[in-house]
Amino acid sequence: MSDLKQFSLEGKVAIVTGASRGIGRATALAFASVGADVILTSRKVNDLEKVAEQVRKEGRRALVLSAHLGNMEDVSKVANTAKAAFGRIDILVNNAGTSQVFASFLESDELLWNTIMDLNLKGLYFLSQAVARLMKEQGGGNIINVASVDAFIPELDNGIYAISKAGVVMVTKVMARELAPYNIRVNTLAPGYVHTRLLDSGFEVRPGRADECRKMVPMGRIAEPEDMTGTMIYLASDASAYMTGHTVSVDGGLLTV
Repeated sequence: MSDLKQFSLEGKVAIVTGASRGIGRATALAFASVGADVILTSRKVNDLEKVAEQVRKEGRRALVLSAHLGNMEDVSKVANTAKAAFGRIDILVNNAGTSQVFASFLESDELLWNTIMDLNLKGLYFLSQAVARLMKEQGGGNIINVASVDAFIPELDNGIYAISKAGVVMVTKVMARELAPYNIRVNTLAPGYVHTRLLDSGFEVRPGRADECRKMVPMGRIAEPEDMTGTMIYLASDASAYMTGHTVSVDGGLLTV
């Protein structure tokens, strides 16, 4: 019989970026429910405080950090403040991401490229680097990146976002290979269509798109953020102790079509 204790995060400290809502919020609360203390980051402190309150109701510690991870000063602040407050960082979830507007390849400009890439890829890369240096010192850790099925099947008029998420898949492989000798694992979750503010705002400006998406998914529905948390706990816990460098799609079967 499998030992369910291997899914526990008791005594672990996790950073979750983009934790004020959506997948980040659901992940932070799920981690707390299985024993982790959580550092919560995003740009909106008021929303983070609400999540922190729920984490504390689980009997776990929570720290709120306002940060824009496209800004290198904020990247350093998150890593250093988390280490100073908790003494260690066991898990990093790189969930923060953006896709500003829908624009075709021919319409996209440098500002859109920089805005998306700075957060989705550069911020993820350098926060992971800063945290991995701390993990190396403490003898190991675990990094989970959040990509998207768009990394494999790019959505029309959302190409820069898709490129950034394809980059996340590759940076996961790069980090996993280089960090394995230091007992640091790196994997990626690639969600399909999930009811988040980012996706739902896109539905609002593209009438009929929600129905199109549902029809594309073999399971016939758009996911809720909580549909991602079981896989997140698996990737963060000892249950996946021999797994690194992989991307797990949680997409209702979308990539099978």
